[in-house]
Amino acid sequence: MVLIQNFKRELTKYYPFSKDVLDAFIAILNPRTLKKGDYFLKQGQVPKSYAFIKQGLFSYYHTYENGDVVIKKFFSENSFIASTAALIQNEASLFSIQALEETKLLEYQNTDFRQIMKKYPEIAYFHINYLEKNWVVAKEPLEINLKYKTAKIRYEQFQTEYAAIESRLKQHQIASYLGITPTQLSRIKKAIKK
Repeated sequence: MVLIQNFKRELTKYYPFSKDVLDAFIAILNPRTLKKGDYFLKQGQVPKSYAFIKQGLFSYYHTYENGDVVIKKFFSENSFIASTAALIQNEASLFSIQALEETKLLEYQNTDFRQIMKKYPEIAYFHINYLEKNWVVAKEPLEINLKYKTAKIRYEQFQTEYAAIESRLKQHQIASYLGITPTQLSRIKKAIKK
């Protein structure tokens, strides 16, 4: 029941829902557990679902042909996860979504979600507001930061944005997110401590 309460609370941050709409949304949810290292989605797969994270931590990353990994984002408790662009276009994802810890999810299929979105405009408004806030507005500063700001400044911003989960991440994961090597990250941490 707490899981559903957290889900409801997150939904209503983006749009107010009537009881009927909440009930319809809850009806399409399926609980799922993933172990550390399991994939919610592998790069190259066509995604079929979204999920709400009750417990756990995920990395959202792309692996290049030479094996280099670039982490675009981390998702933790009370976040929604999906390869959104691939879902919208019904094509293979450019990203993998991997559990960094044991996780508990509420998963919902894209086909079910689209059906209730057509029936209930509130769900469409929720989806639009969620996408605008998390994938449009939040994305622009990241794009500028990667091209303009120093690695030290990017790390300091990372510490602010991901303060609640930094201790749960490994150094190479943080470095991959910042677009630097773990050695560079070590140097930055030492310089900040001085």
